[in-house]
This record gives sequence, structure tokens and C-alpha cells, in this order.
Amino acid sequence: MIIVRHSEQRGLANFGWLNSKHTFSFGHYYDPQHMGFSALRVINDDIVAVGGGFDTHGHKDMEIISYVLEGAIEHKDSEGNVHILSAGEFQLMSAGSGIYHSEYNASHTEPLKFLQIWIQPNSFGNKPSYEQKDFFKQQGLTTIATPTGEDGTLLIKQDAKLHQLVLKPNSKLSIDIATGRKIYLHQVNGILSVNDIELNAGDGAKIENLYTLNFANRGQEEVTALLFDLP
Repeated sequence: MIIVRHSEQRGLANFGWLNSKHTFSFGHYYDPQHMGFSALRVINDDIVAVGGGFDTHGHKDMEIISYVLEGAIEHKDSEGNVHILSAGEFQLMSAGSGIYHSEYNASHTEPLKFLQIWIQPNSFGNKPSYEQKDFFKQQGLTTIATPTGEDGTLLIKQDAKLHQLVLKPNSKLSIDIATGRKIYLHQVNGILSVNDIELNAGDGAKIENLYTLNFANRGQEEVTALLFDLP
């Protein structure tokens, strides 16, 4: 079963410095039909204006992933991490027992575009941690985060994996899904066919009770998507 939610159906928030589309209920946007999917709680498609950013605020017991699409993030947190996160990089901040952080647009001339993703952990009260890495846009499926941190992946405190899917024009890829697993697919750019269902940029798909996914890029531009393998 594949249930698609198109980009224009997502919740909206515009504060001047921030223009955001919410896949699931978040902040002032509430929809009881869209509260998350398995352990996946938030996917926000954020555009942050020059000079804008999220002031210092706190989190507890949440796995927070940022994926920069355009521009750069200036990150600071209460654990002493001060970093610039550039386009193409992933950041994983495990809030654990509690962390304070700020995220600003690092550019003085260009807007920042990034995905903000929250995943609920399966263990609590851990020491906060921070990681960031550029996995580059490799053709096919690249694993970004795992519960073991294996093979240089980001370490996430949940029985979940995050993959980046990249398909060049006129290419295909099939994957198998383990019994009992749920998949959430977020389309980043391009047009992707999933078992002959088309997804456009910003679309999302909840996938359950399937054992094989057949991806195809029939267009003329590269396709990028994020694939969440969830309990």
C-alpha cells in the first residue's frame, strides 16, 4: 500500500524570515490525520531568509536531522559545537537528556533551504551528541543514518535507517523491504516513479505491507529522494 501526500497538501507557515511547509503537524499547524508515521515525527521544508534563523532553544529526547539543499547553516549548541553546514551535508543532533542550540542562515546574500527532520528515539536520557557529514550524491541508494553507525553512517538512537536515493535520467532501481518494516519516502527534487506512482518535489509517500519497491527516473533531470526505513 502506497499513500501519497502531495506537496501542496502540506501545512504552511510564513513568519517573514521563515517560509516552511510541514509534512506532519508542527507548531501552529495541526492535523490529526498527519501526526507522524511510525517513529518519524517531523519533516519541515524550510526556507530561511538572509539574516534569519532559529534563536537558541532547547530539545530533549529527539533525533534531529538537518539536510541542507541550498546555502549554509551556522550551528551552535550547548555542548560546545560550532559548525557551518553546507549544501549537501547532513547533520544529526541527538538531543538526549537535553540540549540547547541555534541554527542561522550563514549567508549574507542568499536564502537557506533545508529539510528539518525529527525522529523519536527508542532510548531516553542519553548524553547529547552531534555529527555532520557530506555523503555526496552517489548514484543509487546511499545509507545516511543507522542505529549502529556502521560504515561511517550517522548514529541514530532508533531502529531506523535513512537512505538517500539518487537516480540519473532514464535509470531504475529496485529494493526489497523486510517483513514488518514501514517506509516513508520524501521526494526532494525531480519526478520519481515508485511502483508506477509518480512523485514530484515535496511529495511524500507512506508505504506499508509491500516487499519490493521499483524506482524509475523517466525524466531528463537527476532525481533525489530520502527514504526512511522505520519500525
